[in-house]
Amino acid sequence: MEWINQLVGRKSYGCDVIFVVAGIEEREGGEYAILYGRDIRLVADAPIEDLELMDENRLEEEDQQMRKMKENRDKAAEKERKSDALSFHLPGRVLHLDGDERYLKKCLKIYKDANVPHIGVHCPEKEMADRIEALIIRYQPQILVLTGHDAYLPAQGKKIELQAYRHSSSFVNAVKNARKIVPHLDQLVIFAGACQSHFESLIYAGANMASSPLRVNIHALDPAYAASVISYTSIHSMFTVENILPHTLADDSGIGGFETRGVLRVGMPYKKEMYIEAQNDSK
Repeated sequence: MEWINQLVGRKSYGCDVIFVVAGIEEREGGEYAILYGRDIRLVADAPIEDLELMDENRLEEEDQQMRKMKENRDKAAEKERKSDALSFHLPGRVLHLDGDERYLKKCLKIYKDANVPHIGVHCPEKEMADRIEALIIRYQPQILVLTGHDAYLPAQGKKIELQAYRHSSSFVNAVKNARKIVPHLDQLVIFAGACQSHFESLIYAGANMASSPLRVNIHALDPAYAASVISYTSIHSMFTVENILPHTLADDSGIGGFETRGVLRVGMPYKKEMYIEAQNDSK
């Protein structure tokens, strides 16, 4: 059977996560599949005999959950727009670095649909620390997202040890380098991490929010949902993890962080005629 790009679960884990088969490797003992989470930021592997193809019912169940969450977000956003009909907004600009190009495209769509100013960069996790300084200077973001894939690897050490994680040390180094450019927590809001990331190290490095306090998986779009909420939180308001979590699929086992000031600036007056005239002048 051709396994590449098939949607599968791992029998040994009760098919709790849907994966995409990214590759097949020959190892001692047989063939192993390299697995990327379809909807969560997790990389794993498994023997071919441990794989089970996912049926349409399971896929529809997952997709229905995502549609419901998007509907709730859209209703909240519409209510907010109506309440500020006489003003105009300058939401925070997001610089989103992602180790997975497929997830990056999905996150950019979230930003676009939410009218969040954004720049997306596909960047392997191990290169983020070296590239982050130039990107911050170039794009001047108010919000920085550093994400991709991660996982706790028991064979590499204990959960408290940073070296026991696939990419947590790369995220930590990127956060540290970002803070050399913008030290203040309210001038650059940083969300860092992926599935099972070393939360404590990311927070101590300077992230405002990070995953994963109890080393659980987070959804692939959670970083983008969190950044979108922050982008539209007023500079007069402080937000906490409790304000962010209802807009994601995570709970406080998966995302934690500091209370932080918002980045949205509101101006007035909003005069529709000004924008119509400006559009006519540009033709």
